Amino acid sequence: MRCIAIGLLALAAGCATIAAAPPAAEAPAAAPVVVAPTAARPAQPAREAAKPAPTAPRVAAKPAPTPTLDVAALKERLRSTSACGVFTKLALKNQMDDLLQQFRARHQSADAGGVATLRQPYDMLVLKVLAVVQEGDPSLARMISGSREAIWGILADPVKFNALA
Repeated sequence: MRCIAIGLLALAAGCATIAAAPPAAEAPAAAPVVVAPTAARPAQPAREAAKPAPTAPRVAAKPAPTPTLDVAALKERLRSTSACGVFTKLALKNQMDDLLQQFRARHQSADAGGVATLRQPYDMLVLKVLAVVQEGDPSLARMISGSREAIWGILADPVKFNALA
């Protein structure tokens, strides 16, 4: 998969060329712009000039509430979407099951840094799912994209992962 991405990047880089801009032709000198004089504004009284402009009171902005992740609803949306066919859904489900099996094995082993090695396969699988559903179901794609880090947090934490299964 990595080779394909590198190949596409190289292909795109080879196709893109930067052409030098043609030398600009010298434009004929423009006629000078004449500004008509305007009437002078009357001076403000000293009393108004000394008064500071009123400012709106500052209101502390509340942070936006973090949306809660509903894994069951996300699963159901993926199953019921018409953005991809049955065989595509089956292939994605098998890939998800394989990745979950790898997480399960890493959590059961004593290797503490083992889960971090699964970040790249996780990201690749999420990108694949996004690519499949983006065209046919943009709201589901936004939901998956917004839940990406929350899902990783569940998968990386052994306690949350075991509660999920």
